[in-house]
Amino acid sequence: MKNLFFGIFTLITFTQILGQDLMTPENLWKLGRITPLGLSEDGLTIYYKVTNFQVNENKKTATIYQISTSGGSPKVISESEVKLRDKNVSPDGQYKIYSNQVKLKNVTGADYYPELKESNAYIFDQLHYRHWDSWEDGKYGHIFLAKNKVDGSSENGKDLMFGEPYDCPQKPFGNEDDFIWSPDSKKIIYVCKKKWGTDYATSTNTDLYAYDLTTEQTVNLSSDMPGYDMHPCYSPAGQLSWLSMKRDGYEADKNDIIVLHQGKKINLTSSWDGTVDQFVWSKDGKKIYFIAATDGTKQIFELEVSFGSPSQIRKISSGVFDLSQIIGITEKEIIVMRNDMNHAPEIYKLDLKSSKTEALTHVNDAMYQNIKLCKTEKRMVKTTDGKEMLVWVVYPPDFEISKKYPVILYCQGGPQSALTQFYSYRWNLQTMASQGYIVVAPNRRGMPGHGVAWNEEISKNWGGQCMNDYLSAVDNILAEPFADKSKVACVGASFGGYSSFYLAGNHGGRFKTFIAHCGIFNLKSMYGTTEEVFFSNWDMGGPYWDNKNDKMYEDYNPINHVNKWDRPIMIIHGGKDYRVPYTQGMEAFQAAQLKGIKSRFLYLPDENHWVLNAQNALIWQREFFRWLKETLD
Repeated sequence: MKNLFFGIFTLITFTQILGQDLMTPENLWKLGRITPLGLSEDGLTIYYKVTNFQVNENKKTATIYQISTSGGSPKVISESEVKLRDKNVSPDGQYKIYSNQVKLKNVTGADYYPELKESNAYIFDQLHYRHWDSWEDGKYGHIFLAKNKVDGSSENGKDLMFGEPYDCPQKPFGNEDDFIWSPDSKKIIYVCKKKWGTDYATSTNTDLYAYDLTTEQTVNLSSDMPGYDMHPCYSPAGQLSWLSMKRDGYEADKNDIIVLHQGKKINLTSSWDGTVDQFVWSKDGKKIYFIAATDGTKQIFELEVSFGSPSQIRKISSGVFDLSQIIGITEKEIIVMRNDMNHAPEIYKLDLKSSKTEALTHVNDAMYQNIKLCKTEKRMVKTTDGKEMLVWVVYPPDFEISKKYPVILYCQGGPQSALTQFYSYRWNLQTMASQGYIVVAPNRRGMPGHGVAWNEEISKNWGGQCMNDYLSAVDNILAEPFADKSKVACVGASFGGYSSFYLAGNHGGRFKTFIAHCGIFNLKSMYGTTEEVFFSNWDMGGPYWDNKNDKMYEDYNPINHVNKWDRPIMIIHGGKDYRVPYTQGMEAFQAAQLKGIKSRFLYLPDENHWVLNAQNALIWQREFFRWLKETLD
């Protein structure tokens, strides 16, 4: 067994200060949350917003700041003082593009029967009738072009999508980065999935479209690329670049950087064994810097742009932290967001020469001075098929090896989401450990950062090796004398919720209690109710009525293992979760109740796949720990 210890205490003496608090759900919601707004064109000023929550009033307030990239004290400013280039204004200043909703289809009862205006009926003839947390209403986001006025306003624009029933920005998470200007102001590039109905629900094929202002014609630039094509941007030399996935229907496919060079699409990362999160060009256009998961963290990589030979890629940042977002780039530095399992995101700068990071904001420093931090350890665990698996282990503050501690197995969602040094305001491993638990977080099969093959092994194999990986990780900790083998919990959300449901019937007596949030309980009814059917088609192999998928829908279906459930289970679900509909949680709770198993159902009617309301989130946290105390003590 090989254990690698990495203490991530930037100020380790904190743990010795008297009168410190633990990180609790209440303290978690006192933290300020930073949203970067951007970097000024001269690279000298960073604009950002800090949101603070007033939980008792169920409200939040936001304050805008600016700070120099060289450091110093931040200054509170008004929204009008934010001096960022308006990306929607053409480089020559003549035109402006914007998005607006256009009603194109009859969907509601009142659409069909105007005299019945008080009805709340929906009428659908095809799939894609709801998405994430909203029902389709017949409106589509479209890009409009208008003359730019001197005062910054614009006239009524021309619909560049010509009444087509397609969306830009993309739903549900697209934004204004889905449409950009070409450097010469002659073209508008936008992202769109030009499919509708059932075709839309079963495909991930977004494309880049170029609207030519002179010819008023639109051309599909990626018609030969069947997967996701997203995040267009131009190099300083005027070359269009974007992120692309090869396969239609696979939302977690390898993300590559594509550059349009002399009329040809060049894949700059095709031979690199990883997947790209986000990228920016260097000021001179000779390099690209990108974020990617690697070895249980997210780091910055440098790519030497080359079109005649494979591009050289090297990792330029290093540490037990995540560089989770690129805000902007100067001649010498990249401005990033940095966080780890003990610290919420703050703005840092990464020196391109020395690779050192330096904090620019200190929004939560005062809070953390009064909070005991948790030791985070990196372990390499041998899996049942002989592979080495990275496992993060988070220990309670003031951990003593001579004592015994209850253990939580944390199961990550996705299922192809990277488990790095993330900082969540709900699934917060620091808060869990601070309540006296050892938290085990395995980088099991299906997670980016350990090669493309590792990432892909989970598809169509949910109940296979990845479940063995979970058990290998928890067994590794349970072999330690400080782990209380009689007090072990399994928790997770989304695919992590599926994992809890599945392991509840296949745990070999390891776990005493389970918590599943927005988990998939019945793969068959999930296939019949989820909105993005492409996900089920890829990861489950297709429909349940196709016999070739029996392994997934029968052997790996949690509902088929309920007869072996023998431990308490808490189930959490949001009423507006259309990705994993709340009926999944209802089915699981009803099964547990009818079997006479101690169980609880926390239902959040106005939440989606996440929990966004402050008071609901605090109830989530309190119920989470109340359940653990009830069932582990």
